[in-house]
Amino acid sequence: MDDQHTLDPIDRRILSALTENARLSIVELARRVGLSKTPVGARVKALEDRGIILGYRAILSPEKLGLAHVAYVEVRLLDTRQAALQEFNDAARRVPEIEECYMIAGGFDYLLKVRSRDIVDYRRVLGETISSLPHVSSSSTYIAMEAVVEQSYVTL
Repeated sequence: MDDQHTLDPIDRRILSALTENARLSIVELARRVGLSKTPVGARVKALEDRGIILGYRAILSPEKLGLAHVAYVEVRLLDTRQAALQEFNDAARRVPEIEECYMIAGGFDYLLKVRSRDIVDYRRVLGETISSLPHVSSSSTYIAMEAVVEQSYVTL
């Protein structure tokens, strides 16, 4: 059965609270969802075991790290057979500037979200790295001027 449909309201409250602040103690999490710490700890462990909670991490400020420049790049490949797609996927995962990469059904093959210091740095990444990924035939770049909505988590 689909895991999303097996989440009860308490599981959803746990996930919502952890999404807002993954550093909550089990005691505080229990207080927020209205249970004692033992069942809440067991529920969190079960959510982890089921692969619903994949991990915990710090959310960093790209701007404060000097990575405020965002470009979206449409990529077209010369070859879209499975082996070529896998080569591209494996290589794209190794590029630190590629923040997100999606295979797309449409007029191009992939959409990348690329984060860099500035336009000069982006030009370097495009010319030296993205254009050199396996099977790339062409790309089109769209520069983001402002992040209106940007979330790094799923909402319930």
